[in-house]
Amino acid sequence: MSLIEIKGLCKSFGSLEVLKDVNLTVEEGEVIAIIGGSGCGKSVSLRCMELLETPDAGQIIIDGMEITAKGADIDKIRCSMGMVYQNFNLFTHMNVMDNLCLAPVRLRKMNREDAEKKARDLLNQVGLSEKENAMPANLSGGQKQRIAIARCLMMDPKIMLFDEPTSALDPTMVGEVLATMRGLAKKEMTMLIVTHEMNFAKEIADRVLFFADKGIYEQGTPQEIFENPQKERTISFIKKLKFFNYHITDRNFDLMAIQGGIYDFMNRYGLGHKTANRLQLCTEELIYPIMEQNADHIDIEISIEYSEADKSILLICTSVGASFNPFESETDDSIEDNLSITILKNMTKHYTHSYKDGKNILHIEI
Repeated sequence: MSLIEIKGLCKSFGSLEVLKDVNLTVEEGEVIAIIGGSGCGKSVSLRCMELLETPDAGQIIIDGMEITAKGADIDKIRCSMGMVYQNFNLFTHMNVMDNLCLAPVRLRKMNREDAEKKARDLLNQVGLSEKENAMPANLSGGQKQRIAIARCLMMDPKIMLFDEPTSALDPTMVGEVLATMRGLAKKEMTMLIVTHEMNFAKEIADRVLFFADKGIYEQGTPQEIFENPQKERTISFIKKLKFFNYHITDRNFDLMAIQGGIYDFMNRYGLGHKTANRLQLCTEELIYPIMEQNADHIDIEISIEYSEADKSILLICTSVGASFNPFESETDDSIEDNLSITILKNMTKHYTHSYKDGKNILHIEI
């Protein structure tokens, strides 16, 4: 029986389209791992399932009830799902027992004694029996996340949603959380897991969804996705490419946000200030000539791909409009225009330009 049906899901934030016509069916007992680069809509898709984000279009049906329907009993439908966040979201002013008992007592009208008995059983399952009176501030990150999982299980959910549950943890604590999730999989809990833990996804998932290009770009068994991916972006991702993306649709874009994002991305992988500065400068010198060339319709996407395998860095610039290659553009011989071209050429090891279906695509090796 299908526990989740998603039909034609679309979600944008202002001019930024994140999800477009996403369709998915999840069967009872199925474990789905969701992988992909940053900003590709993985977490947004989970948040839409609980209406923490309101879809712009489409239907989401949970255990036979459409949560997106007008007049839907959203709270009732949410009770069939538990969601575990990156940052735990425990109530910091309550001890562990109170955190676990609050929802079933208030929403399910369970008496406190029964709730505490159930809480102790779950604390035993996650290996934290001795922490029932502890305050969240006195718990490690791994302990907080296991408590967060137990709190969801207090509501007897049919579905568990995990939004990068180990991303905020010290590496030494990741294993204890993953062990708890393995235990749920063995009990045939239906789970959707947004994760960067590729080995865990291989081990636990029945199906892997790779998100890119505003939705599910490719899906299959762990063996199919990790050992024999068929599509270009999936292949690149599996080869340990890390991605940074920024989409520009307005002349008044936030240049500092792009530059800051590039710096953070490069710093995260230890690639150095000089390389970050070169990418920042090259990106800036690309954006403005392209924007001037296609002033009536600004649609530019900047992507940076870093391969941990061979340490290569690739800057990809995609722009909608007439064919235009800023490396070979005809200028009015102004100092400013020639300087931009000179900077681009000096920053670049190699580049290729192609034009197809109204899109310019520049691949630049830094």
